[in-house]
Order: sequence, then structure tokens, then C-alpha cells
Amino acid sequence: MTTPSPRRALDLVFSPTPPPARAGGVGLAVLRVVAGLLWLAHVWWKVPPDFGEERRTGLWFWTHLAVDHPVFPPYSWLVEHLVLPNFTPFGWLVLVVETLLPVLLLTGTAVRLAALIGIGQSLAIGLSVAQAPNEWPWAYAMMLGIHLVLLLAPSAQYAAVDAVRAARIAGDPVPIARRLLGGWGVILALIALIAGVKSLGDEFVAPRGRGVGYPPLQLFLGDYNMLAALVLLGVAGLMLAAAIVRIQPLSLAAAALAAAAALSIYVQLGRAEVWLGGNPSTAAVFVCAAVIAVGARPLRVSS
Repeated sequence: MTTPSPRRALDLVFSPTPPPARAGGVGLAVLRVVAGLLWLAHVWWKVPPDFGEERRTGLWFWTHLAVDHPVFPPYSWLVEHLVLPNFTPFGWLVLVVETLLPVLLLTGTAVRLAALIGIGQSLAIGLSVAQAPNEWPWAYAMMLGIHLVLLLAPSAQYAAVDAVRAARIAGDPVPIARRLLGGWGVILALIALIAGVKSLGDEFVAPRGRGVGYPPLQLFLGDYNMLAALVLLGVAGLMLAAAIVRIQPLSLAAAALAAAAALSIYVQLGRAEVWLGGNPSTAAVFVCAAVIAVGARPLRVSS
């Protein structure tokens, strides 16, 4: 095995030739995950039943900026005469779309579909708020560019359910499936442990859990009370066990538990008390776990 020379390292940076295929694939996967984290961090405040309409806050406030500070007058007219008079259905549509985006991008499932949805949603947001005070229009141009790259470039070669599906067609998907399942098991276990430590001393089923993430960088992975932390730890344990011993029912049990946790949050959104103390971002993390647990199959080579 040869050791890269300083000249070789400089060539990788300054050469007009593309980097090695593996490095490019990993870089695109990182871009996909970053885009998924962006959407995950901003879905938490899309809360039914009125999505901020009564108090003129939240999603209603940001949507109304398209009327107060027009970017493209025909779009502002549509918002004023079509969206705002039917705001509750619109709010549900936004919640569904902005939940699909982090789930599909973070898990690497149907990435091209996610990229198309991301282009549309980035365009809609930009046309709503790009001219509002303290907004930076180029941020929305960059969001469009990121999703365009994800649409046209192979960003699901690594850490993706799409990679498992491709390997199933090409040959043996088991190693990729086990790595994906085990990797997500470790990540979810870390989130659960952080949430559990932060929830020490709180009520076991506190109506609003403790946030996990890094607020200065707007990295947000959801709110979790102690019950939610234990449920997430159980999901992670089942996924890790399935990856190690290759028993598919364990993976399916993890998917069922994660789906039940997400459903309980969605049913209780907008109420004073949520059993798991979570919000839409929390629910999206549980949905990600369910998608990975189902998508990272088979765990054995079929005979």
C-alpha cells in the first residue's frame, strides 16, 4: 500500500480532474444528511390544529410574509386568495411535506423524489420570505441548489436504504443492510442517552421533554421526556441486536415500536400533554427509525 505524497494531496485539491468515486459518493451522502438535518430542525414548530393562525404566529406568520413583503406578485396573490383562506389544510400539507423531507433524506430512501419535493418546498419558502426583514435571499437559492445536486448526482450510495435496494438487485445486500441498521442503532442510542440524562429529575412523562441538539447551530433532533428516551433506547437496542444476530423479526419489532411512538405523538400534537413529550421533529426521528428498520433488509442471504 503506497503512502500518498504531499504532491498527490495537492493534486486532489487543485487538479481539474474529479476526486475518487468513493470520496465523491461520501461527500454527496454528507450533503444529503445535512439537508435532512436542516428540514428536521425546522419541522418542530408546524403544530396543528391551527398552525399559529389564531395567535398570528408560527407557520401562519411566515406564510403571511408573502403578502406583506412580496417576492413575486402573482405568488403573493395566490397566498392571499387561496392559501390563507384555507390555512388549516395548507398547514397539514406543510407538516406532511416537511416530515417526508428529513425522513427520506436522512434515511436515504427515494432520494430523487425527496430532492424534487425539496426543490418545490425551497422555492415556495423563498417566494414567501426572501424579501422579509432580516432574511438573506441567497439562502433559498442555496437550498434550491443543494436539492438540485441531490436530484442529479448519486447521493444515496452510502448510508442509505436506496443503497440496500441497489445491492439487492446487484447481489448481496446483507453487509450494507447490517451496517446501516447498526449505524442507526448507535446514533439513536446516543440520542436516547442524551435525552435520558437531560431528563433526570423531570417527571417521567413530562408534557414537554428536553431538547436534544445544539441550539447555536440550529441543530435540533426533537424533544424527549424520560419515557420517550427509554422507548427510543428500546428501538435502538432492537436494531443493534438485529444487526448483530441477523434475526429479521427483531428489526421488524423495532419498526413497529418506532412507528407506534411516532403515531402517538402525531395523535396528540396540539394538546397540552404529549405522552412522549415530543413534537413533529421527535416524531420524524421515530419515523426514520421505522423506515431504516424496514428498509435495511434482508439480514440474511436468501437461499
